[in-house]
Amino acid sequence: MSAASAGTGGAPGAAPAAALAAHGITKTFGGAAALTGVDLAVEKGSIHALLGGNGSGKSTLIKCLAGVYQADAGTISVHGQSVPARQMTPRRAREAGLRFVHQDLAVFDSLTVAENFALDSGFPTNPFQGIRWRELRSRADELLDVYGISARSTDPLGTLRPSQKTMVAVARALADQEGSEYVLLLDEPTASLPEDESRELMAALRSRADLGQTIVLVTHRFGEIAEVADHVTVFRDGSVAGLGPVAEMTTPVIVSMMSGETVSSTAIPRAATEAAPAPSHSAAPVFEGRNLTRHPLAGVDLSVAPGEIVGLAGLAGSGRSTVLRAIFGDTALTAGSMSLDGRPHKPSSPADAVHCGIALVPEDRHRDAAFLDLAVRENASATVIGRYWRRLLMNLRLERSDAERLIREHSVRTDGTEIPIGQLSGGNQQKVILARWLRRNPRLLLLDEPTQGVDVMSRQDIYRTLRALAGQGCGILVASSDLDELVELCDRVLVLVDGRIAGEFSPDEAGRGELATAVMSAAPASQPRHKGPVA
Repeated sequence: MSAASAGTGGAPGAAPAAALAAHGITKTFGGAAALTGVDLAVEKGSIHALLGGNGSGKSTLIKCLAGVYQADAGTISVHGQSVPARQMTPRRAREAGLRFVHQDLAVFDSLTVAENFALDSGFPTNPFQGIRWRELRSRADELLDVYGISARSTDPLGTLRPSQKTMVAVARALADQEGSEYVLLLDEPTASLPEDESRELMAALRSRADLGQTIVLVTHRFGEIAEVADHVTVFRDGSVAGLGPVAEMTTPVIVSMMSGETVSSTAIPRAATEAAPAPSHSAAPVFEGRNLTRHPLAGVDLSVAPGEIVGLAGLAGSGRSTVLRAIFGDTALTAGSMSLDGRPHKPSSPADAVHCGIALVPEDRHRDAAFLDLAVRENASATVIGRYWRRLLMNLRLERSDAERLIREHSVRTDGTEIPIGQLSGGNQQKVILARWLRRNPRLLLLDEPTQGVDVMSRQDIYRTLRALAGQGCGILVASSDLDELVELCDRVLVLVDGRIAGEFSPDEAGRGELATAVMSAAPASQPRHKGPVA
């Protein structure tokens, strides 16, 4: 589908009329071009995916469509009604029928579902300005039914699953439409969702599109595109690098569009990323855990050899993160034992674990890892800050020089070392957090959802770093809900079901489908499937 199809009528042989079209959208910030003549056409009743690396322009386009940014040039058309892009405002976008659900859902766990709906539509009141609660709850229950959300209007939002919360935000945004006339735009709705929750949300959105809803989906996840999208537009450096029906777009083609380089596969050959041949995985383990028990863990056995990348797969609540937290000294085991390099490992705190040579990149980098208001330089040196203190004075020149080196080595996209890390994209924040831990040369690196909310190019940079680290003999344990990530990155994958190891898989032998089946199983298998020799 081309942008030229926008605005066409029902002439024989003509492309379907676009529900949303943008032509020649241009936006600059301080002389730097963020968008350069971008065209977009979205067919009515379709799901149109926007893909691109961090800084490629897709989020800037969404903000121009929403009127948050005023574009420098171009036009925006909704159901054939055009407006100059420089005149678009949030009010005009809403009046035109554009509805937005951002990555920050702006929902409140402490309020009921009905109250969250009312934050947008308003609370119905009686002549005495009292709230008509019965009317509010009745309307909320109708919306829950229409959008297939298994919840009650009186339920606190915090009791809902993450995918259900997102659908509440979707239903709230579309609450006043009469049929399916609005265009729904979602910016990274699954960035913080585990895979099972992401699939549930995608299925719900596909159902809405099948009923005629027009949806624009900004995402980093290729799997979502193949499962639910009809068309895809790929961005690179503020321009459209390619577009077309999803059925005609392969992952290597999309990656090539995003990177500007020809690739044969999204997987990066190990030989190209390892600095040296990896140590034998038959060597004595760098870490070993026996009968690890702490709710929800119920007797987990696992080991990680030097130079080995081991994955932990499982649904939310299976115990993936608990394993990492126990190893890192952030939660105490109720039973079981651990050893590090053959010696007993009983960390009394995370600081104790760090002293022993263990590093953890947590799931929620904003809450648990990044100092968002501090500079990239300060974040990069947080794990080795003592190196820069000399006689009550801090060597800022050396600290800045080291930060500049890390930025180059890890391909961090930033305007300098003094930029607050909160201004960087998610992928570049994660690179800085990973780089600062590697400065301590850990023996065991723990990662929890390492590429959640990270674009595909930054993801591959992170994979290169991890494989190079494994090549130097570091053991790596990765907990992830992204099965494609585990298959691509890991030497072995352990599947957790109800706090127990339900199976062990070699990605060289078992595909994603077999791994997904094990993850979704209701009970652990009687015998783990152990990795055999690689042909």
